[in-house]
Amino acid sequence: MTPQSIVTAPGGALAQDSPVARAVPRRGAIAAITIGNGLEFYDFTVYSFFAVLIGKLFFPVGGALAPLMLSLATFGVGFVARPLGGVMLGLYADRVGRKPAMTLTLLLMGLGSALFVVAPTYAQAGWIGPVMIVLARLVQGFALGGEMGASTALLMEYADDNTRGYYGSWQMFSQGLNVLLGSLVGLALTNLLPAAALESWGWHVPFVIGILVIPVGIYIRRHLDETGGSAGHGSGERAGLAELFTRHGRMIVAGVLITIGGTAATYIVLHYMTSYAVTVLKMPLSLGMWSGCLAATVQVALAAWAGRLSDRVGRRPVILWSRIAMLVLIYPAFMLINARPGLPTLLGAVSVLALTLVINVVPSVVMLSELFPRRIRATGLSIVYCIGVLVFGGFAQFLATWLIGVTGSPSAPALYVIACGLVSLVGLAMVPETAGRKLD
Repeated sequence: MTPQSIVTAPGGALAQDSPVARAVPRRGAIAAITIGNGLEFYDFTVYSFFAVLIGKLFFPVGGALAPLMLSLATFGVGFVARPLGGVMLGLYADRVGRKPAMTLTLLLMGLGSALFVVAPTYAQAGWIGPVMIVLARLVQGFALGGEMGASTALLMEYADDNTRGYYGSWQMFSQGLNVLLGSLVGLALTNLLPAAALESWGWHVPFVIGILVIPVGIYIRRHLDETGGSAGHGSGERAGLAELFTRHGRMIVAGVLITIGGTAATYIVLHYMTSYAVTVLKMPLSLGMWSGCLAATVQVALAAWAGRLSDRVGRRPVILWSRIAMLVLIYPAFMLINARPGLPTLLGAVSVLALTLVINVVPSVVMLSELFPRRIRATGLSIVYCIGVLVFGGFAQFLATWLIGVTGSPSAPALYVIACGLVSLVGLAMVPETAGRKLD
């Protein structure tokens, strides 16, 4: 199939009678993109489930919270490279194609996981181990910076004007899937291995799994047909940063603000609660893992429904009311789990917060991709998402732990989510409704 043979419908979607639509059934395309994306996010986020243990092994400094804070800071370092990866790999995806960009990000993610596997602990080799951990996070962050834009753009370009919410929802389904896989691996290891074995070699296992599944993702993606970039533009039109920042500057600012609220809530509810359960609630790691597992299950189960809801009702009202619900509920939720610490209370609070979260983030990601025309969609989405996630998502767990230490309040992480959520409402007010609108 030649690039010129690809036919698009108005709005940048694939025409129903195009060669791509015939060659790749849309369900198969969704599955291929989702599985590959989920595997890549798994490699990046599984770190958070073992942050307490990694802090103990690689950052043996004094204090109860200090090793965890250094470990979570290292988790955040991975986000520093994401804007650079978003720009470089986003431009690559817009110019060369979505498929080559996604294959490259998978290979880079595997390299980062390999560094985790071979890194010696502080006791074994001093600061060599921590330096390798930081380098691994930078490589993975660079890779994931380009993955988000390329994979979401590809999903959106398989949709028509009335189904973009549903198709885009599979991006968040895949992210929930990776958290679920990571938490299940963590549950298995913490329940099957004694503490000594978990510290000596067991914590390497999740990263070994991440390396082994990379070829699976590449194989799956090989059978996808191209929809955008140079493969989708016979005229040879090239995307550029100049156009993005001169013609779409307002949308970049609005998109970053919208991202801040969703990403702060995501990294607290989905990722941080495991560490919070261990360090603040004093629960064993094997029980704390259940919070991440439940939150991810809620996102996986409801992501597609949230996408369809935004197609019917609109992006703005769904985002607005779900974010208000998060702002209202998160502080009482933290107060409750601290007043009555235990697994039932923790899981009940997390399930409610995860419900509001998935209704929030699914239409948000879809709207972000709808803010930019097709020729620069991957680049625009990558830049907006990576800048917003850089501090407010990547360092959310670090800042939450720091706030607990500074304020002495175990409910301080809720204040961080509330502050970010309020800022995000400003961004939402800056953008028009995008559901059902024809895109360039």
